[in-house]
Amino acid sequence: MTKPWTKSSWRAKPRVQMPDYPDVEALAAAEEQLGKYPPLVFAGEVRTLKTHLAKAANGEAFLLQGGDCAESFAQFSADNIRDTFKVMLQMAMVLTYAAKVPVVKVGRMAGQFAKPRSAPTEVKGGVELPSYRGDIINDLDFTSEARVPDPARMLQAYTQAAATLNLLRAFSHGGYADVHKVHAWTLGFTEAEEAERYRDMANRISDALDFIKAAGVTQDNAHTLHSVDFYTSHEALLLEYEQSLCRIDSTTGLPVAGSGHLIWIGDRTRQPDGAHVEFCRGVQNPIGLKCGPTTTAEDLRRLMAALNPNNEPGRLTLITRFGAGTVGDHLPRLIRTVQAEGASVLWTCDPMHGNTIKSATGYKTRPFESVLREVKEFFAVHKAEGTHPGGVHFEMTGTDVTECTGGVRDVTEDDLSSRYHTACDPRLNASQSLELAFLVAEELTAARDARAVKVG
Repeated sequence: MTKPWTKSSWRAKPRVQMPDYPDVEALAAAEEQLGKYPPLVFAGEVRTLKTHLAKAANGEAFLLQGGDCAESFAQFSADNIRDTFKVMLQMAMVLTYAAKVPVVKVGRMAGQFAKPRSAPTEVKGGVELPSYRGDIINDLDFTSEARVPDPARMLQAYTQAAATLNLLRAFSHGGYADVHKVHAWTLGFTEAEEAERYRDMANRISDALDFIKAAGVTQDNAHTLHSVDFYTSHEALLLEYEQSLCRIDSTTGLPVAGSGHLIWIGDRTRQPDGAHVEFCRGVQNPIGLKCGPTTTAEDLRRLMAALNPNNEPGRLTLITRFGAGTVGDHLPRLIRTVQAEGASVLWTCDPMHGNTIKSATGYKTRPFESVLREVKEFFAVHKAEGTHPGGVHFEMTGTDVTECTGGVRDVTEDDLSSRYHTACDPRLNASQSLELAFLVAEELTAARDARAVKVG
């Protein structure tokens, strides 16, 4: 029998990838202060997102989840938020046109501050220090003082997340998301000579918008043409932060993670009897679960039973991350496990984390071609298994960084040093993100046409 859940029951479970705070009194004070703050998101928004995700699981919508590898205190600015939001709108428009279903837009924003690490320490110049674990925990500077976990950083993360959400809500419903403006930005991308192959689809979207306007549907009489629903998500890694922002929904009396609309469990923290699964199983939010090559059928069965015991549609999103060339080795067995259990899940593809390499110049990078290849393999497996490829999950930014190689502008390994700004993992830049959206759109169009032929 499952033991009763409380928002602190995770503390009795094995914990990994979390800091040991040396000042327990400061930690208690920070948690107490956070507990007095308002939640960042609200139960009604969480329920609405769950409804949208349930539709994506059935092929009636498509999930676009993207944003920063790890949000930074130092790089926090309205411009950076705007630029990432802008690119996600452009990507969503292209995907909506191709899929002919609504695109659910979820940012890795307003909470993505903590990062799991492959090793507890790192060495530079013969000096070994604790690893940087994200700005919510310690500082990137390579000094012993900077690397000490500081609980006061949770309060700064909350403040930044609140400001980010405030701006995102203003952009979403204040006219910035007008469909005609968004498409005009996209046309600017396709005017470049190297992006010529995407011009035909962009022109077809223009024709569709012209038809809508000619039919008398304008931003004055159609709310959906100039506003969007936009949700936030992050990895629920720092459980002291998550517990402090957990609230009881006054409508249902059930607990909700007030830190973000969707929270996910990473591939390194998905132990069925671990602290992270314990916390996430009790909140009502949609839950993401990263599934890597080591995820076994038994792991998945136990995790689905723990995280979605009532088989609620929209509750559980499985985010696969295998690496290009290996999707066919792992995804089919997981799909068949889900089908054998009769489980309701949303399948999405994270083609970033399995494709990280170290370049000859010493920088971590992700080749654009490998990212695209994993997406293509994801779609191909779902086609073969007769299941729905329900979404994509990217680490990306709206700024012109040089962190991933390839793309139409052909970022090379020699280019990486020019604008390599990430604190952790390499991100797609604005151009690469939009190009990838066009290429995913081609996969969606092919999948849609194949379904139409099958039905016909």
